[in-house]
Amino acid sequence: MSGSTPPARKGAMALLASRRFGPLFATQFLSAFNDNAVKNALVLMLAYRAAAGGRMAAQLLIPLAGALFILPFFLFSAFAGELADRSDKARLVRLIKSVEIAVMAAAAAGLLAGQIGTLLGVLFAMGVEAAFFGPIKYAILPDLLAPGEVLLGNALVEAGTFLAILLGTMAGMLIALGDGGVVVTVLIVLVAIAAWCASLGIPGIPPMAAAMARRWNLFAATARLIREAARGSPSGRAPIAFRAILGISWFWLVGATYLAQFPSYVRFVLGAQEAVVTLFLTVFSVGIAAGSLICNRLLGGRVSAATVPWGALGIGLFSIDLWLASPASLHPAETSPLTTLGAFVIAPGNWRILCDLFAVAVCGGLFVVPLYALLQTATEAGHRARAIAANNVINSAAMVVSAVATMALLALGLPVPGLFVLFGTATLPIAAWLRRALAAAVPAPVVPANR
Repeated sequence: MSGSTPPARKGAMALLASRRFGPLFATQFLSAFNDNAVKNALVLMLAYRAAAGGRMAAQLLIPLAGALFILPFFLFSAFAGELADRSDKARLVRLIKSVEIAVMAAAAAGLLAGQIGTLLGVLFAMGVEAAFFGPIKYAILPDLLAPGEVLLGNALVEAGTFLAILLGTMAGMLIALGDGGVVVTVLIVLVAIAAWCASLGIPGIPPMAAAMARRWNLFAATARLIREAARGSPSGRAPIAFRAILGISWFWLVGATYLAQFPSYVRFVLGAQEAVVTLFLTVFSVGIAAGSLICNRLLGGRVSAATVPWGALGIGLFSIDLWLASPASLHPAETSPLTTLGAFVIAPGNWRILCDLFAVAVCGGLFVVPLYALLQTATEAGHRARAIAANNVINSAAMVVSAVATMALLALGLPVPGLFVLFGTATLPIAAWLRRALAAAVPAPVVPANR
């Protein structure tokens, strides 16, 4: 296909039904479900099984759990990216998903036993497995899809990821609160097996790069990976990709703050039961999915940064309004009854909070989907997995910074709504910078290696 040939396009359902995309989508969706079922079961255990006076311990352990999950992305992404570039990506996915079955079996045992320490260790192991899958699931999209399908493919992956987060959290709540816990823990093992079965249908992709020397010094390899991403390629296209990486990293820094603090915000600020946590996650996940698909519709399938600064601006403004809509003081959760889901929904003031949350999420979809498409299409095929790996390293570093900063700010007495307004306000200059940095970011079309 030449650069002047109109790109092939398909609708969302046709793309999901195709062998080029359907098995990959199913694999990543099922894996995201399991990751979040286990992670959110642990978070809810910390938030709702804490003894009286344990508010601060819970608020500190929750971001620690998130940090343990994402730390392997920082440690192992460089090696994972190199491995993906010089290997058949589909074969690697099948190997990784077979390992995931054993990891989920260990997670199920830890959840049934209710051992927090064991589950923290399992979260780290899950992060290692996810660090090797991460570069593949994004790097493989331009290899499987036509240029006109890349933006839609990214939109579906983002929408599916956040819907899997929602369903995984619901499963995690059943595990954490003892309602159907045995059934759900068996389910996560079966889902891991189903993810491996789905991976068998992913078309083979020949290696995109020649064999290279393995770098066992993880820190040196990571530093080199980031330098390569920042320096760019001889074609001059990679600097666009690096600016996209910085934007994606900011999205995940803000997103990690929101997702990690939902349980604390709902219980300790709003004084509501755990069902309201699920409601918040539902609103947020549906918002991201809606924003991702709206982005594809607005851009007409074209890879463009046009919606990115507007998405960033919306995240900032609606985060500020969420802070303004939040109660001014903490709810005495240890001594007062918690508000039920029904009572929370019928309170008129809470609808402003839900609308702000939904708007932040929609703007997040408008913001991040074009950045992923830019990252993929502005990078040569032989270096794409390493570029995605560099993105994962910087993303994970941003989320670790978020977790550490969150723990420090909470320890200093900043309430959770203050975190929202802090990061929301900081997003406003990010919006201005992205408007300038990505104004002309329309990369040349990439010809897929296999379709």
